Amino acid sequence: MDNEEILDDIGSLVEEERALRARSGGLLPEERARLTELEVRLDQCWDLLRQRRAKSEFGENPDTAAVRPATEVESYRN
Repeated sequence: MDNEEILDDIGSLVEEERALRARSGGLLPEERARLTELEVRLDQCWDLLRQRRAKSEFGENPDTAAVRPATEVESYRN
């Protein structure tokens, strides 16, 4: 997956997230669960993109970057 594909994925995820957040009347439990999934997936995509850009900047192969587990990416917030 290259940077453009990651950015496309981010765009799609953000679009879905915005649609869920724009719903009036609250979200159903499965929609809240999907929103949480979207937030985690977005964090993982941004992390992967940052890894790829850093590797490129320092002359490394960006294709060696990998999606980190949600538990790792989500712990960055703390």
